[in-house]
Amino acid sequence: MDHHHTTLTDQLTFPEENRIATAFFAAGFAGIALSLIGLFVNTEQFFFSYLTSFTFIASLVLGALFFVMLQHITRSGWSVVLRRIPETISYQLLWLGLLFVPILFGMEFLYEWTRAELIATDELIQHKRPYLNIPFFIVRNVIYFAVWAFLAYKLYRNSVAMDRGASDAIDRQQRVISAPGILVFAFTVAFASFDWMMSMDSGWFSTMFGVYFFAMSFQSVLALVIVLVIYLLSKGLLTNTINNSHIHDMGALLFGFTVFYAYIAFSQFLLIYYANFPKEILWFYYRFEGSWIILAYLFLIGRFALPFIILLGKKAKSNHKVLMGVSIWIILLQFLEMYWIVMPILHQDAISVHWLDLTLLLAFFGVSAGLFFRQFARHSMVPKNDPLLAESLNKH
Repeated sequence: MDHHHTTLTDQLTFPEENRIATAFFAAGFAGIALSLIGLFVNTEQFFFSYLTSFTFIASLVLGALFFVMLQHITRSGWSVVLRRIPETISYQLLWLGLLFVPILFGMEFLYEWTRAELIATDELIQHKRPYLNIPFFIVRNVIYFAVWAFLAYKLYRNSVAMDRGASDAIDRQQRVISAPGILVFAFTVAFASFDWMMSMDSGWFSTMFGVYFFAMSFQSVLALVIVLVIYLLSKGLLTNTINNSHIHDMGALLFGFTVFYAYIAFSQFLLIYYANFPKEILWFYYRFEGSWIILAYLFLIGRFALPFIILLGKKAKSNHKVLMGVSIWIILLQFLEMYWIVMPILHQDAISVHWLDLTLLLAFFGVSAGLFFRQFARHSMVPKNDPLLAESLNKH
């Protein structure tokens, strides 16, 4: 069929995989080695730092899966040339579940509802026991990771299969998977955020927390895709395939979801502040206490106000240097926001940066980036037989 035949003039395989992947793996394994020392030196700090870095990487990988499904169900043509990047990021969901296993061994440090002495005396924890108990917690997370891994695997493998030959049947299957997949994704991500982070303070709850986690995740993965696209272009790759129009659309999406993130984050705060229930307001009280309030203002100014002002103009949305700077900044703030959510449980009075925070971030980021580049080099950087490729290539 004619719409399957398009002209791609760029080199389609990533050439520097060995050097880049190896460098990231080396950094990651160095981080692992140092972190293992910390496990025995300060076990409690290790698990809090581990959960912080885990949720940071998970947010990016889950955000990428949503991006891919969104493109399929909306039949978006413009994004085809850069879709292989989020597809490859989301493919890491196949092993992310394994990285969750160590958290199960640190539950007594992370989650107060696992401690027998509190269960015996705290009526609220007793009331929530049907949901907040270790066996059900494990079962829920097995379901989350199984669903995500299935979606990521099928969408990636189908996309790669079309590289070998155009197939309308496979293209249709992508939409058949994505339509119900995006609904299941919404529920599982919301409940995963409740389990991983909200339940650390078993007395606190927010019905908006799942959407809050999603908003952060999607904003930060848009930033990550922009960083990777501009990196490829800077290396002279895909320069005839990805143009400034694609970059502008990614910049516009980043701008839009910066506003969405701010709307959700502020709405959650405003509702809890206005209601002023003691159990709910305490969560924010601890995060506005001492030096923690510095991070709260940093998110307001640095994650919303600055990107909003910088990306307001049309030219900024396609300026590579501006977009690269804003995107790296947003990814950094995503880690800090995970830190701000998790760490006040351990250090209530003030920010207390521990070297394990950095070594575990290095471990997670190094291994994740290494796996991404290794997988990215195995197949075409562009879905070269996608039915909508011509539309994407001709975008102006």
